[in-house]
Parts: sequence; C-alpha cells; structure tokens
Amino acid sequence: MPAIAAGAVVYAKDVDRLARFYAELAGLELVHRAADHAVLESEDFELVVVAIPEPTASRIVIATPPERRGNTAVKLVFHVDDLAAARARAQAAGGGLDPIGKEWSFQGDRACDGIDPEGNVIQVRAAAGN
Repeated sequence: MPAIAAGAVVYAKDVDRLARFYAELAGLELVHRAADHAVLESEDFELVVVAIPEPTASRIVIATPPERRGNTAVKLVFHVDDLAAARARAQAAGGGLDPIGKEWSFQGDRACDGIDPEGNVIQVRAAAGN
C-alpha cells in the first residue's frame, strides 16, 4: 500500500506561487520541483501543481486580488489547526478565505471556503472551536 492515501492535481499559470500558497496554507512540503510541475506532500496527501501549457496560460489573466472561479466540478479541502490562522496565512500568500461570518459547521468541524492566488475555490476545515 502506498504511503500517500490521497492526492490531487491542480493546474496553474504560476506553479511556484501556487505551490508556495498550498505549502503555507496546508503545511505541505515541497518534495520535487521540475520545469513544468511541483509536488507537495504531507504524511498522507500529495498535491501536484502542473503548469498550464502555452498558449492557454498566456490567455489567462489573474486579477489582484484574484477573482473567484467557482464554476468547477472539484474543490480541494484541507484540514488546518485553526481557521483564523489559516485565514491570515491564505491572505499573506496571495489568496484568501471568506469572512468569519460565512463559516459553517460540517461533520463536527468548522468549515470555510476561500480562493488560492489563481482564483480556484478551496475549503479549509478545523475542529469545532478552532
């Protein structure tokens, strides 16, 4: 059985920026970097950030702050120790989490949506009370 229990791939215009964001937000470690991708891991999860091929990437405009791209079929979810701390880390790394008033309870956790630096919608969850 592999050491990694689950994983995901996210396509990026700026691989380094997105890899830094997910490393900061979710505590993932950069374990491999190549010209067209980065691999981040935790004990049981692997995230591969893959460069969007040209010329597609040149047609994508990333606003500052990034605009939410919510019309996708998948949303990455990360468990964090503290939503307030995750909110600060996300903001500092170029993304953001929705305000505290938009948090909700889900299966014993507090949950909150947000965006990465390229506008991909994400979700973070923390144990209730954190």
